[in-house]
Amino acid sequence: MQRRLVLLTPLAAALAATGCASLSAAKGPVLAPGNWDAFNRSQIEGLIAGLGKGSPGYDAAKPPYVVFDWDNTSVFLDIEEAALIYQLENLVFGATPAQLEVALRRNIPKKDFLPAYNNAAGQPVNIDAVVPDIVASYTWLYQNYKGLKGDQSLAVVAMSPHYGAFTTKVRYLYEAIGDTFDHDTAYPWVTYLFAGMTEAQVRKLTADTVAWQLKEPVTKVKWTSPAALPGRAGVVSVSWKNGLRLQPEMQQLYAAFRNAGFDVWVCSASFVDVIKEISSNPAFGYNNPPERVLAMELERDAKGVIQPEFRRGYDQTQGPGKTKNIRRFLVSKYGYGPSFVAGDSEGDQNMMADFADTKKVLIVNRLRDPKTDIGKFSAMAVQNYGKADTRYLLQGRDDNTGSWVSSQLHTPLGAAQGKALK
Repeated sequence: MQRRLVLLTPLAAALAATGCASLSAAKGPVLAPGNWDAFNRSQIEGLIAGLGKGSPGYDAAKPPYVVFDWDNTSVFLDIEEAALIYQLENLVFGATPAQLEVALRRNIPKKDFLPAYNNAAGQPVNIDAVVPDIVASYTWLYQNYKGLKGDQSLAVVAMSPHYGAFTTKVRYLYEAIGDTFDHDTAYPWVTYLFAGMTEAQVRKLTADTVAWQLKEPVTKVKWTSPAALPGRAGVVSVSWKNGLRLQPEMQQLYAAFRNAGFDVWVCSASFVDVIKEISSNPAFGYNNPPERVLAMELERDAKGVIQPEFRRGYDQTQGPGKTKNIRRFLVSKYGYGPSFVAGDSEGDQNMMADFADTKKVLIVNRLRDPKTDIGKFSAMAVQNYGKADTRYLLQGRDDNTGSWVSSQLHTPLGAAQGKALK
């Protein structure tokens, strides 16, 4: 198995190399054609003209507001997943081995993972098999890597099978948990790996992740744990998509709404500090104030150190929890619901449908299951295409490039042709 180390690179250099400079504020509500579906663009421009500060009924004291999902909506791919890879490859952790074990086991049942996650020998794996392997390897790395408690460089410790076992089995565990258990169990789990870190450290990790990802190709990556160190779980493999991209059309849309007097909010199932950084850092072009983020929250101690425990009294910002958070923090503030909502997944379908004030919903097409609500909303967008009173707009994307396309069609990674629906 070939392994690559992801080394820190200057953020400005990475962004300059990819041409992703900060966007200047758009003048007026008109959106550049870019890769928009033309009908979708005209519908959103109509919304901005009808409710923005140029409209007769606009009241700056009671402005309209909009809510964007982040992962696979505002950007291509998932910043939380990308940050996990960067965190693993560069061993950016604040937890002791004992604290990490608590984080890894938090709320995970002991039942076997789905058969798709059986090890290379075809044997089932569960949390009690894989966590001891991860903790044993992390303990070795913790004691030897100079970025933790040791004195050896990253390049040196990466030659140990403990490095390959640790990185692969944590990423494998993330995937196995996500597919085996319900969203309430799976979604917060990855955030617990920030235990022992501060907001500043998580935000730096995020900025470094984006700078690295913008230079990576859009491709599928596969890791396999080393046969030399099978442990209790045995040899396991995991694959994921790499190559996060910033979305120019979304950068401009954020600016267009702001310039027209709308308040712009992000509601994401990723960790709050991660979203604050990528959505507000001027280098990334979205320029959304960090206080305009609703996302996953964890407990922190008196010094601001993150704890592996979901914040008490808060709802998870996924599925019905997105609606609950919007009602709690935004409807209570404004007195009404969002005028516009954008998302891509089942985690967004509740907030797409739950507010009578919502005029338009933008769905980034990822060929969602037609049995789900978002699959049904996508079908409605296809059926009502071209009709001015449609609520749902379906925006196409090509996963081979990470770019939008000027239609409703979605092209999966590796495919040559796009589809509107499954």
